Amino acid sequence: MRIAVLDDDLLLLEQIKGTLECHHHVCHTYADGTSLLKALRHDTFDLLIVDWHLPDMEGTEVVQTVRDMSGMQLPILFITRRNDERDVVEALSRGADDFMSKPLRMGELVDRITALLRRAYPESMGARMTFGAYCFDADKRSLSVHGQPIELKHREYELALFMFRNAGRLLSRTHLREAVWGDSAETPSRSLDTHMSRLRTKLELTENNGYTISAIYGMGYRLDPVGAPALHRAPGQQRAATTETLSG
Repeated sequence: MRIAVLDDDLLLLEQIKGTLECHHHVCHTYADGTSLLKALRHDTFDLLIVDWHLPDMEGTEVVQTVRDMSGMQLPILFITRRNDERDVVEALSRGADDFMSKPLRMGELVDRITALLRRAYPESMGARMTFGAYCFDADKRSLSVHGQPIELKHREYELALFMFRNAGRLLSRTHLREAVWGDSAETPSRSLDTHMSRLRTKLELTENNGYTISAIYGMGYRLDPVGAPALHRAPGQQRAATTETLSG
């Protein structure tokens, strides 16, 4: 999973980053709230870890702003040296999903993150997954639509599975390239666009089949179940129609 960590303690940031990467997560670190909020304008994550006291604002302000931007889908873990009951209540009331007091125990941190991710993304845990007419078998690396097998190349399958596991969520281009190609810096942006276009055609992603795929200008892509609201929109997306249906 893709995790962002916000804390002004650079040594702790490196410790958390190393721990999460050992557990096969991709970790991005930020030392102030402004930097994280700026990143969230064009990028997406699966989970946030937020410190309370920051050099430019309070962590509670960051959490509240993230909730206004992204809704309640994105899990947030609050970390702080404060541990009074009223502090826990305030953090949770502002939109945090869980709370840990410093000094952090890395084993407990990993367990709490795993629990939050499991609750937020239960569809990512199974080997055989069905999404309407689309049936994935992760063990066999196969996909069928209306019972008919679809031939997909390696990256096409990985991208299709990732999109369906995150149906309804807006996913940034960097998020997608990291998840499917591994190293986003070495993946041409056009390659992602080409793969998305191929998937739309091969999987017949239309309203008749229950899913449509959209390109979000300046952000990334979203696979939407027909008739269901999106779970994650970029800032201002609620007010401005910036969604473009991906053409074949």
